[in-house]
Amino acid sequence: MKNFLLQKKLFLIYGVIGVSGVTLDFGIYSSLVKANLLGYQAANALGYAGGTLWSFGLNSRFNFRVTDRIALRLACFFGVALLGWTVSAALLHLLIGGWGFNKYFSKLVTLVAVVLLQYNLNRWFSFRKIVP
Repeated sequence: MKNFLLQKKLFLIYGVIGVSGVTLDFGIYSSLVKANLLGYQAANALGYAGGTLWSFGLNSRFNFRVTDRIALRLACFFGVALLGWTVSAALLHLLIGGWGFNKYFSKLVTLVAVVLLQYNLNRWFSFRKIVP
């Protein structure tokens, strides 16, 4: 029961941190698209990178409370993020490029799918306890 509650707490905190990362991601994406500075895929990559770095910092310190092997954990976190970004880019291509959906609505749809995927992968890989 204790592990179940801990997992729910970790997911809740991950969600709160994720909202801040997603807000940063969406803000960068929207600003770049609205200003016509970049196409939606390039804006997605920059927004995604900014949100990912922000989320890693907050999750490592406040949620999973890990301070060891930060470079390795950051590499794992960005590896998971790369997978998430790939899923996001493919979904954007399908929703916007294939079906003509709104660029902003499509980005929001991708965020839901990617958050669930990345939480589980980060919990299992990026922030797991590493036994020496």
